[in-house]
Amino acid sequence: MIPIYKKSVHPVYETENAVLIHGDSFEVLRKIEPGSVHMIFADPPYFLSNDGITCQAGKMVSVNKGSWDMGYSVREKHDFNRKWLRLCRKILKPNGSIWISGTLHNIYSIGMALEQEGYKIINNITWQKTNPPPNLACRCFTHSTETILWARKNDKQSRHLFNYEIMKEQNGGKQMKDVWTGPLTGPKEKTEGKHPTQKPLYILERIIEASTLEGDVVLDPFSGSSSTGVAAVNLKRCFVGIEQEKEFIDLSIRRLRKTDYVHTI
Repeated sequence: MIPIYKKSVHPVYETENAVLIHGDSFEVLRKIEPGSVHMIFADPPYFLSNDGITCQAGKMVSVNKGSWDMGYSVREKHDFNRKWLRLCRKILKPNGSIWISGTLHNIYSIGMALEQEGYKIINNITWQKTNPPPNLACRCFTHSTETILWARKNDKQSRHLFNYEIMKEQNGGKQMKDVWTGPLTGPKEKTEGKHPTQKPLYILERIIEASTLEGDVVLDPFSGSSSTGVAAVNLKRCFVGIEQEKEFIDLSIRRLRKTDYVHTI
């Protein structure tokens, strides 16, 4: 058990090193103990479900992800981002850090919200995809990147962890830069089911290795298919995931059961 949440929280999946909670992040985050989490990774709604089209596996498909990704007004989207970032700040340890993935649809709001809510941005990571879907409209450049912001609390006493030597070793003995290149999530990571915005494990593993130690607690407030959890468990960290969609809870449980080295209790 990972004792960082109040007794009123009832996980749907729980082992010695992984917890999955079915619920609204705004409600659940209030029940996480303040200052108890070493690292947060968040892949919040991008609000890009606007009835447009994209290309997937060579076929024209809708860009709509689900009701949770439907566009709000500019003010509503920014208020949403400030709200969840405010809650996340309370549960971060003084020396903890947060990573947020996004696209042009939401990342500028998140960048401003981070500063407004008392964070300091450490890095702006660009993930360059080697196999992005083609641009069907042919009226702009192909979208081939995502941004990952890394931030900590903007307090004088905060000293975020960065495993510099590990990152340097992984980069052939040279300092690792803030542009990471690699493919989209491969089919081997989708054998238990698909999530429309699933991140590849190599991205999550690099993030977790860069900013945590073995045994640290990693939390994902928009857990989706729990790639964060799979990566965390693989690296012997503890995982807490929050997800409101039952479909993705079931997918996450299937993935975690195959990954977790402690049987479900």
